[in-house]
Amino acid sequence: MQLAYKNREAHQDLATVQQNKIILASKKSTSMDHFPSSSQVLFLLLPIVLYISYHLSGALAKKKPTTHGLKSYPLLGHLPAFLKNRHRFLDWSTELILRSPEQRMGFWFPGMLTGMVTGNPADVEHVLRANFGNYPKGARSISMLHDFLGGGLFNSDGEQWQWQRKNASLEFSTRSLRGFVVDAVQTEVADRLLPLLRRAAAAGEVLDMQDVLERFAFDTICVVSFGHDPCCLADGGALTEGKSGFMHAFGEAQDLIVGRFLEPVAASWKIKRWLNIGTERRLKKAIADVHDFAMDIVRARRESSSSVKSRDDVLSRFAASDEHGDEVLRDIVLSFLIAGRETTSSALTWFFWLVSSRPDVAARIAGEVRTIRASTRTNPGEPFGFDMLRDMSYLHAALTESMRLYPPVPIDSQSCAADDTLPDGTHVGAGWSITYSAYAMGRLAAVWGEDCMEYRPERWLGEDGGFRPESPFRYTVFHAGPRTCLGKEMAYVQMKSIVASVLEEFAVDVVGQDTGAVPEHVLSVTLRMKGGLPVQIRRRVNSNDNV
Repeated sequence: MQLAYKNREAHQDLATVQQNKIILASKKSTSMDHFPSSSQVLFLLLPIVLYISYHLSGALAKKKPTTHGLKSYPLLGHLPAFLKNRHRFLDWSTELILRSPEQRMGFWFPGMLTGMVTGNPADVEHVLRANFGNYPKGARSISMLHDFLGGGLFNSDGEQWQWQRKNASLEFSTRSLRGFVVDAVQTEVADRLLPLLRRAAAAGEVLDMQDVLERFAFDTICVVSFGHDPCCLADGGALTEGKSGFMHAFGEAQDLIVGRFLEPVAASWKIKRWLNIGTERRLKKAIADVHDFAMDIVRARRESSSSVKSRDDVLSRFAASDEHGDEVLRDIVLSFLIAGRETTSSALTWFFWLVSSRPDVAARIAGEVRTIRASTRTNPGEPFGFDMLRDMSYLHAALTESMRLYPPVPIDSQSCAADDTLPDGTHVGAGWSITYSAYAMGRLAAVWGEDCMEYRPERWLGEDGGFRPESPFRYTVFHAGPRTCLGKEMAYVQMKSIVASVLEEFAVDVVGQDTGAVPEHVLSVTLRMKGGLPVQIRRRVNSNDNV
């Protein structure tokens, strides 16, 4: 009986096991029905693969720019080299341009970006003058700057650019605006800059000259642009007490937006902006602060319409016509602001660094100032008028030579609208980015001679000692062609006023830097000096002291 019972129990267990196997197999079969087979997966991915292959093959089939000494990889183009060097893009591109027989570098990232960076004057003249209509700012550049600068003068093409340029050109040609600029600069020099330097000289204090110059420039460009004085260089206490929230927000927005241009994949910054993360989150806040501040000033000026026609600032001049909306006026003002905020301060920072090791240049500038004083019968410390500044030829040459080596805006880009050919027969494809590098051009021996790396103001003087200008296509500091900088004269007025006033009374000594070492620059819209420029200010013993 026990044996029979055990046999019956074993049969039941076996049946149970078999039944469980059948159930498990059934479940496995059912669950697998939810997953497509490998052939189904390939079928689903086929359209995507074909789409990518079509666009990639199209990109690879087109003519591509080449660069002497730069390796191009299959499918990746120059992307690996770009990613490795984008943190030093200016130096990297300059090195390649100097080694290139064509004085240019080309780059291509399949399906992303293709273009050239050139230091060749013939290329520059072709793009900025001969075939100007084919090289607008382009949709890529305008889209990157639109949320910051809107449709202002420096971020527009076609008719929108033409009417702004025409109106701005008319305003800049008026004597009243020129006089207003001179007065604004001289007031800032006399009431803020010189008292600050006198205090620093007496205390033996080390100043960051770059910071001082940026504050000076921001005060004056705000006064000229929309009649507002942010008092960033207010005399009285520590410099940080005069820090402007508007200045900080504007500077942060300007610096952060450069990152968009260095993204090899154009969609990456748009995705970050959509997700509101990283640098795009900070940029959004900075832009909002700038726009709010600017709009408050525009609206206040609208409300005091009776005083608009009696004011000389740029905003009042455009608002007086009553043709433009508030946002248009805001964009116009911000365009002038971005043009003047750091350009002159950048130029002067590198100038004072250069001259600190060239006492002969400083002495000759001081001597020229004394000569002008004697001929006009004015005393040291009195404001320099426009005619006095115009007659300072050697100072003009010294500043121009400094900007040849260290241009405030080292590179500038355009976009090719339709297929084109450069003067030497090189193909340029529609949609390519075309960048001209003033920084690289200033270092080309083929353009400036074997002494191109030497700081030599005399290269800009004629036999009579007067200033001798160069072709704007060789010296692109103020751009060239129809987009030539309207504020060129204003920039020289400001720079010459500062240098003449400072070197008439003081000697500027750079401290804390290795002798002969070139300071690093910051990757920004302008060529800013990394870490600033620490200096000590010394009073000259007398008017004839050249040390």
